[in-house]
Amino acid sequence: MQQYGLENIRNVVLLSHSGAGKTSASEAMLFTIGAVKRLGKVEDGTTTSDYDPDEVKRQISINLSLIPCQWKGAKLNLIDTPGYSDFVGEVRAAIRVSEGAVIMVCAASGVEVGTEQVWSYCEQAELPRLIFINKMDRENADFYKTVGQIQSRFGSKCLPLQLPIGAQDSFQGIVDLLTMKAYSGSEAKEAEFPSSLQSKADSFREKLVEAVAEVDDKLIEKYLEGQELSLEELGDGLRRAVVAGRVVLILTGSALQNVGTTLFLDAIHDYLPSAKEREVITISDSAKQTIEPSEAAPLAALVFKTSADPYVGKLTYFRVYNGAIKSNSQVWNAAQGGAERIGQLFVLRGKTQEPVPQLGAGDMGAVAKLTLTGTGDTLCSQAQPVKIAPMEFPQPVFSLAVHPKTKADLDKLGAALSRLSEEDPTLEVRRETDTNETILSGIGESHLEVAADKMRRKFGVGVRLETPKVPYKETITAPAKAEYKHKKQTGGHGQYGHVLLELEPLSRGSGREFADKVVGGRIPKNYIPSVEKGVNEAIQEGVLARYPVIDIKTTVYDGSFHPVDSSDICFKIAGAGALKKGLAEGQPILLEPIMNIEVTIPEDFTGDIIGDLNTKRARVQGMNPGGGVNAIEAQVPLAEILRYAIDLKSITQGRGSYKAEFSHYEEVPAHIAEKIIAARQAEKG
Repeated sequence: MQQYGLENIRNVVLLSHSGAGKTSASEAMLFTIGAVKRLGKVEDGTTTSDYDPDEVKRQISINLSLIPCQWKGAKLNLIDTPGYSDFVGEVRAAIRVSEGAVIMVCAASGVEVGTEQVWSYCEQAELPRLIFINKMDRENADFYKTVGQIQSRFGSKCLPLQLPIGAQDSFQGIVDLLTMKAYSGSEAKEAEFPSSLQSKADSFREKLVEAVAEVDDKLIEKYLEGQELSLEELGDGLRRAVVAGRVVLILTGSALQNVGTTLFLDAIHDYLPSAKEREVITISDSAKQTIEPSEAAPLAALVFKTSADPYVGKLTYFRVYNGAIKSNSQVWNAAQGGAERIGQLFVLRGKTQEPVPQLGAGDMGAVAKLTLTGTGDTLCSQAQPVKIAPMEFPQPVFSLAVHPKTKADLDKLGAALSRLSEEDPTLEVRRETDTNETILSGIGESHLEVAADKMRRKFGVGVRLETPKVPYKETITAPAKAEYKHKKQTGGHGQYGHVLLELEPLSRGSGREFADKVVGGRIPKNYIPSVEKGVNEAIQEGVLARYPVIDIKTTVYDGSFHPVDSSDICFKIAGAGALKKGLAEGQPILLEPIMNIEVTIPEDFTGDIIGDLNTKRARVQGMNPGGGVNAIEAQVPLAEILRYAIDLKSITQGRGSYKAEFSHYEEVPAHIAEKIIAARQAEKG
């Protein structure tokens, strides 16, 4: 793979709703440039970019995949991304290191939820983009209906650059509105211009010319005077309009039939910005700055993905913004503040790795076996360190408990989970001490199922995923007094400890307190810590359902001892026994965690969401409307929203999102408490 300058590199991310054909399109491009000898198919698991066993099994993209193509003297670094919303972390990483985007839309399905989501990501990142209406050969494919949907959702700046010749079974080729030429078949041979398309083509071309003229004062003058704009002026003006984000060109074709691929590659090359045209965002003391990309500047490269390869070990994907990175060199990791040894550099194409001596500014590649470096870190020169602004990943919203299948799996579980969360920043692992479970959180159910498959395949760890237990607590509602005498007479020394305790309920969130009010040496001072120890151990299991007890004050106020038979262990047992008796007397209740939840949804779904929250015992606190979107704030028991990510997705067709955080503990309603206590007794029994 030869080296290219900044102005001859295009880093382009392929985005879409799941199933619109990004992977097939990238395969068609590789076939067109001659990088692969036959067209792979997603159904057969033979495509270049979906090589992971999980992707082959599920027939969807799960990881981002680099597809470098050489076209017209330039290098196009295409990044194929997953369309399924659970793998949005990969999409965010790919967008962060790209200068342009192509949004794929299926000609039969039209604009879908995922299309709207990726459009909004591009808007946030201010990425110039093209739209490719794919699958023109499919049943029900309708180019004009899809264009209408695109324009109504995303605005009139979306303009066709091409029109299809025929559709469905009769789809044959493409008309280019700029040159007004027709091209047929997968070889894109010039064909006769269909007369049936003439009036449509003229009207669409007029809109295109108008949009180009508006970019430049000289052009608008010429246009208003009725002069014809030359092809060169049109091409140049269109490029400027696309790069400025004022026009989004709509292309069309069929990736499976490989029709329109050549013109598609041309459009990426001609209209999307080069690596030179986008400033690098750096951070110093948390303030953001921008610098011009340059081949002459000291090295600055951003790590955008880490993958655990069972054979190579850790594989680090990076994008070079400034300078160059060389094989077998040393670099500085600005985020971790340490030196990193660089081995052999690779250019990746799917799973194939092509060794290269160096990678210059604007290019992408990978290196194996880095020790310090993780996703989002900057590699630079130690003499002139710089930090590139990392990508922002969405917070995990769906959690499951991870249980190892065997004793051997248990021993390897911790290491496998930490490798997994290093590879995927949208996964989070934590230990829930109250329920004694390891909790794995991610974006959705499929995300966590894929993670479990990965653990089995890559690290040989078998796990079961289950809905996490709710960390209930217990407390008392009335003051109580209790006495416990531990007395045993055996041969030799006996055992004697006698304790009187007073229990008081505290306000919610106060925790636990212990006080000593013993007077006159009724219990010697040296035994009081043992009483406290007994109380603290016994308080971990309440009397209702054996959940930990909170918001309680325990006071030892009296007791007695034996000069020979008393010992620390006797007073510890007595303290624990007195507490158990006191808890039973203090009218105990069950408490559950209450969460603050904020649900963000399009306005149309507001009624459905509030109705659903009401069935979940939620208290709606308020609503913040804005820009066609409502943010509903509520308090809801954790037990009711353990699988809320799935409910929300089905109610809003994937358009809603939410975040939840712990608020406080509250009493469980009596009828629900009865069921919880019965279930807990059966489990403990």
